[in-house]
Amino acid sequence: MKLTQPVVRARWRDIGRITDLVTAALSPTALGTWLVPDERHRSTVLAAAARIWIEHALLFGDAFLLPDGSAATVWFHRYRPLPPPARYTDRLADACGVHQERFLQFDQALAARRPSEPHNHLAFLAAPGPAESGRAAAVLGGAQRWMDTLSLPTYAEVFTDADRDLFQRHGYTRRGAFLVGGDTATHAMWRLPAFWTGQSSRNTRSPVRRHLVLAHSSPPSRWALR
Repeated sequence: MKLTQPVVRARWRDIGRITDLVTAALSPTALGTWLVPDERHRSTVLAAAARIWIEHALLFGDAFLLPDGSAATVWFHRYRPLPPPARYTDRLADACGVHQERFLQFDQALAARRPSEPHNHLAFLAAPGPAESGRAAAVLGGAQRWMDTLSLPTYAEVFTDADRDLFQRHGYTRRGAFLVGGDTATHAMWRLPAFWTGQSSRNTRSPVRRHLVLAHSSPPSRWALR
């Protein structure tokens, strides 16, 4: 059966565009500031670190873009343990420099609460721009329908109450909250495939300016930015 989707699957040539979206969404947030306090180098560091995981996702998961390239999601297929990116330790050190320890702390906080059951992991949702554009809802809804065809639950962490509400409108339920990056509240979200519950993901308009979901796909000792 052919499905019509409001998103397109990303290819290797799209990595640069997805990296730009993630960086634009994360840089102005409290979490981005905590990860890289140095404002002059924040975007460069975040982009280099994010690119490691976006590349890895195209080997062990999927990525999707809106057709106009204005928003993206990045996923890992976690139905089995995943290896870390090639030369991960060296690449992370090169990407983060003196900020590496904060990225490692962030990774460990997320990894400690990651579900053990098989699932698809939403590593990044990046939709910078005005809230009224509806891009976050559109890219999440379209990508989620792709994920539903894989017959596994999906998992994500979100970092604002507005994004928590967005995910709940797309069929996610809360699996607890915890703090990362100093005092950033993180909501763990879990969703069963639509055909398990009889629900459908609908594109809805989001009330917030920027949407970013960050997560990880590696063993607990590794950092991951989604």
